[in-house]
Amino acid sequence: MAATEGEKTKKYLTSEELKIHNKSGDLWISINGKVYDVSAWAKIHPGGEGLLLTLAGQDVTDAFIAYHPGTAWQYLDRLFTGYYLKDFEVSEVSKDYRRLVTEFSKSGIFEEKGHHVMYSFVAVAVMMFLCVYGVLRSESTLVHLISGCLLGLLWVLSAYVGHDSGHSQVTWSPTTNKVVQLISGNCLTGISIAWWKWTHNQHHIACNSLDNDPDLQHIPVFAVSNRFFSSLTSRFYGRKLEFDSLARFLVSYQHWTFYPVMCFGRVNLFIQTFLLLFSRRPVLDRALNLIGLAVFWTWFPLLVSCLPNWPERVMFVLASFVVTSIQHIQFCLNHFSGDVYMGDPEGNDWFEKQTKGTINISCSRWMDWLYGGLQFQLEHHLFPRLPRGQLRRIAPLARDLCKKHNLPYRSLSFWEANVSTIGVLRTAALQTRKLAGDGVPVPKNLVWEAINTHG
Repeated sequence: MAATEGEKTKKYLTSEELKIHNKSGDLWISINGKVYDVSAWAKIHPGGEGLLLTLAGQDVTDAFIAYHPGTAWQYLDRLFTGYYLKDFEVSEVSKDYRRLVTEFSKSGIFEEKGHHVMYSFVAVAVMMFLCVYGVLRSESTLVHLISGCLLGLLWVLSAYVGHDSGHSQVTWSPTTNKVVQLISGNCLTGISIAWWKWTHNQHHIACNSLDNDPDLQHIPVFAVSNRFFSSLTSRFYGRKLEFDSLARFLVSYQHWTFYPVMCFGRVNLFIQTFLLLFSRRPVLDRALNLIGLAVFWTWFPLLVSCLPNWPERVMFVLASFVVTSIQHIQFCLNHFSGDVYMGDPEGNDWFEKQTKGTINISCSRWMDWLYGGLQFQLEHHLFPRLPRGQLRRIAPLARDLCKKHNLPYRSLSFWEANVSTIGVLRTAALQTRKLAGDGVPVPKNLVWEAINTHG
């Protein structure tokens, strides 16, 4: 068929030529074969410039569809360069994925928010009342212990609400979502929503990339792959993750220390929050985040100080941390034993990367409240704008799509996921102990060796 006059006058770029525009100030992407210059827009992109830099110089259609509603398309024209991608092709799995997203949009399930957030807020309010009442009105150590556990559970549920609002799943209003984020994150849990969005958005884009995904970069405490042993450079943090003698020691015992460390994982989140907010990095709504943290660090120490003595105060804080560790463990189960890779993600295999790096946790419907929808981790990664109440509903469709294209769809019980995760940590730990530092083998621990002789 002869080309039309319009097609003859179109300007084209090849994928190789597009790759040249992959840095800050010269940042181009392709969506549906049209090339856009997002160099200036990247500075004010709600998700941050880092996300665009991670996928710069390539076609990002699947990722764009996943994270943006249909109304976002109207803003692209002003960024159009006039160029089209000459060798633009769509894989069969991407065609099916886009078709499924279109069907979801037409059915309206992206807008069916449900009432789970309201229920969560009611539960959080009730637990906060019971916790404060138990601390102030009771002299029983057991009641104080239970109050600490309630506070931990409150933090878990509140974090899920913050997660939902961060993905615009709570309301249709960006302003309302931001308010919910600040209340549920900064004010109630002491975790900056700015820090969460900075790391979590990158995690979604570069799922299980060893040098791009911050959710896998836990040196010197944990290493899920022996590739960390070469002190790889984090493209996310922009620094080298030094695998020194301390890291070798800690990682060699990581399958033993995993659960104790998770009990104090919240301390790390507090530290990471302050490191970001007091850094020189550009932070959206820095002042609001700091105000929210001021609220948390006012009520939380005051509540703890109301306990009668220091042993009970320590017990109270530890109880809250231990209960919250359930959530920290779940986050690790979803990805630690998934497939990993090096380098930047590629837009043309975005769907495949999500399926290979993600583990679902199978559970009964009545347990959904405790998992916050993240037991359907793959569904959440493929359709991050979908309210959590819809994830169980569309799970069979995601499973069928993976089966059709021979892609993994892994759904493990909570126990199986723990076994799998500890297995990955143990494998890396054993490999670590074979390393030599400065020509000297890592010292052996006879008790450790005896325990691990037969696995």
